[in-house]
Amino acid sequence: MSTVRWRSLNLDVRHLKSHCVSISRMSTSAKLLPTSTVPIYTTVASYREWRRKAFEERKTVGFVATMGALHEGHISLVRRSLTENDLTVVSIFVNPAQFAPHEDLATYPRTLPQDLELLAAQSFAVTDQDGLEIRKASALFLPTVAEMYPSGISQDTTAQKGTFVEVKGYGHQMEGKSRPTFFRGVATVVTKLFNAIEPTNAYFGQKDIQQALLLKRMSRDILLSHPDPEHIHIVPTARDPSTGLALSSRNAYLTKHGIQVAHTLHKALKVADHAWNSGLTKIQAIEEAIKVVETEKALAQSNGIEVDMRLDYLELNNSHDFEVIDAQSTKSLHGPHPVILSGALWVDKTRLIDNIILGNANTIIV
Repeated sequence: MSTVRWRSLNLDVRHLKSHCVSISRMSTSAKLLPTSTVPIYTTVASYREWRRKAFEERKTVGFVATMGALHEGHISLVRRSLTENDLTVVSIFVNPAQFAPHEDLATYPRTLPQDLELLAAQSFAVTDQDGLEIRKASALFLPTVAEMYPSGISQDTTAQKGTFVEVKGYGHQMEGKSRPTFFRGVATVVTKLFNAIEPTNAYFGQKDIQQALLLKRMSRDILLSHPDPEHIHIVPTARDPSTGLALSSRNAYLTKHGIQVAHTLHKALKVADHAWNSGLTKIQAIEEAIKVVETEKALAQSNGIEVDMRLDYLELNNSHDFEVIDAQSTKSLHGPHPVILSGALWVDKTRLIDNIILGNANTIIV
């Protein structure tokens, strides 16, 4: 494989350091930034100066958008970007617009020092005609709320002012049924991030499948070029190797008892997957999954595990429009489109989500 070596990119480290100093004088939050070998940009203007040089050098830029509290799931996206792009940018921004007033904005995990260490430790070796090249994370975009929402932002959508993005007809099903303002907030912030970062490729995890597919549609509908929909990639969910639990920043909320039952959702989805592929109807597959949750809950109680476990939803939806599959539909009757089997489970006060793609996942996971 032939690649252009990074040493030709004239991103002067001394310039980066001096620019970060000037930023810290303008922003109280920037003064508190920990030391990092990954260049940090807290304003759109400073990042765009760096991005302009990457454009001039014809470098490809991969992008991973996060809210921080990084884990192996995020890092799998970073590794994918490192393998496919000259440069990799990661953003950390806890987006107020995707949290309803009653949700966990104030308590969402914030672990910036650990996140920076984890990012700095990632590398990918590429050999070309000039020798060995080591790719590492190239930049961290770490904006303030004021930078991302110049008109201000309220978690109450009726009090919001300014410009927001909504993908009509695709945000009220699945996750949107339980979190009606969530996808409006996601579409808005990701549009802002895409405009700021201008990535060649962007990477999202399958765990948030509705979000990722909605963003691909948004990119197509508003004619984005950086990235275009074909360069928005959905990467398989990273899981705990022993339990299958989908990795999530919110897993940090789980108690020691909660951790013991957190695998229940994935177990239930796998049972529904088997039932669907065995020819049962959708409603029968869902019923089989619900039995798993009830059994696991009873087993936990009998073993003295004090935990409140309750389903938010279990559903099968079309992958192309998110519409609910008919209750009596079967695999043979449904047709060629993949189906999203998804669910959400409350474990005490922690809401876990997960999904499995039924059918040809290769048309979605790319």
